[in-house]
Amino acid sequence: MTTTSEPTVPDPAAPPATPPPVTLPPQALPPQTLLPATTAPARPSTWALLRPLVLRIHFYAGVLVAPFLVVACLTGLAYVFSPQLSDLVYREQFFTEPAGAPRPVDEQAAAALGAHPDGALASVVVPSDPGRTTSVVLSMPDLTDDRELTVYVDPYTAEVRGALVTWSDYGPLQTTLDDLHRNLLLGDVGRNYSELAASWLPVLVLGGLALWIGRRRAGKKARALLLPPAGARPGRSRVLGWHGATGIWLAFALLFISATGLTWAAHAGERFSAAVTALDGRTPDLEAAPVAVPAGATPIGVDAALAAGRDAGLVGRLRVAAPVEPGELFQVEENADGVPIQKDKVAVDPFTGQVTERIAWEDFPLPAQLTSLGISAHMGLLFGLPNQLALAAMALGLLCVIFWGYRMWWQRRPARASGSARLTAAAPRGGLRTLPLSVLLGVVAVTVAVGWAAPVLGVSLVVLLVLDAVSGVRTRRRAATVSGVRRT
Repeated sequence: MTTTSEPTVPDPAAPPATPPPVTLPPQALPPQTLLPATTAPARPSTWALLRPLVLRIHFYAGVLVAPFLVVACLTGLAYVFSPQLSDLVYREQFFTEPAGAPRPVDEQAAAALGAHPDGALASVVVPSDPGRTTSVVLSMPDLTDDRELTVYVDPYTAEVRGALVTWSDYGPLQTTLDDLHRNLLLGDVGRNYSELAASWLPVLVLGGLALWIGRRRAGKKARALLLPPAGARPGRSRVLGWHGATGIWLAFALLFISATGLTWAAHAGERFSAAVTALDGRTPDLEAAPVAVPAGATPIGVDAALAAGRDAGLVGRLRVAAPVEPGELFQVEENADGVPIQKDKVAVDPFTGQVTERIAWEDFPLPAQLTSLGISAHMGLLFGLPNQLALAAMALGLLCVIFWGYRMWWQRRPARASGSARLTAAAPRGGLRTLPLSVLLGVVAVTVAVGWAAPVLGVSLVVLLVLDAVSGVRTRRRAATVSGVRRT
């Protein structure tokens, strides 16, 4: 007999059966299942940490320091063409018509002293251009130590053509424009304005370079750094493109003009002089030790000293500094600022007419040569008119960069419902608080070094960083308060 089993009926109360796990070979696993369950977040680069702070400082400097740069550009534009302006204004004093052989320089100096008997002969500048007058410089008792009276004498007739109060060979117009550029006609106090502008300019340039390159380098060619982005729509992106690309083109010139300008700044200039002295790089000068006065000897004149200088190889526009006390030496020096370089000078015995000492341009230490050339280029004198035009183009370009910077600041403003606008910052405040300790210590070290080298920059930078940190704390507290009110 065959027995049949009844079908098994599942118990409703029993838990459902669990299917056995399916095991796949390793090569069949999806790629993502081979990775760890969790991965450590990528550590941000130093630039990523510093970028908000650099952006913030660039923003502060652009808004607060740019007005001083605008003034420096405008006054610099006026000063750079001051030689031509002076020639136009003082044409009667500066120029003459060549007519035969020049009269002796001693006779020309005597004519100047005859017209101003209260003066004492300080120096005579003999021009290399036959169409210019001789400058006889007199020390006057009623003038300050840095001002002299320059009498302009026709070298062909020994006729006095006029006299002007001068400073370092500068006539009144050129002196005024120079003071306007350096100190806004405010004296030593006003020099802080130009030092503030010159010392902040490298911060703006280097910070802007870092921000622009960091923004444009991903997947871009070098050409993209030098030109505004093609096809940018009107608005902030287009303005930013012009601002950044023009800044790239001007970067080297702006750094150069800042460095050379700081060499004679009130505070940074002292640091620069100390560093140059430590490197034994100061401009050499003649010792010109006085000689004993021989009994019954008759001193030589300016013509003899000038002839001794020319015999020693001095050429071009020459300055002859006259002795003040018996036994002091004549000093004859080349007085040209452009190229070819003419900076040689000699000391001449006032009784024998012999050259007792000489310093040539080749004897200048390299730092002194670089400083001299840099200052001449800064003043627009090194290459003549091309130098002046290059400086004018740089000033106009910087004015455009500043204008575009302010334009972007205005375009960033958020409009309120009431229609009013509030200008906002380019980056979150309080960037120092987010920096790791190692990076923060680096920032502090750089700030201290900058503060020593350029005190005006250092003090103003510390003030900005403190204000930014305080402002960041207030912003976070305000945001926390608003967030708490909303949650409530």
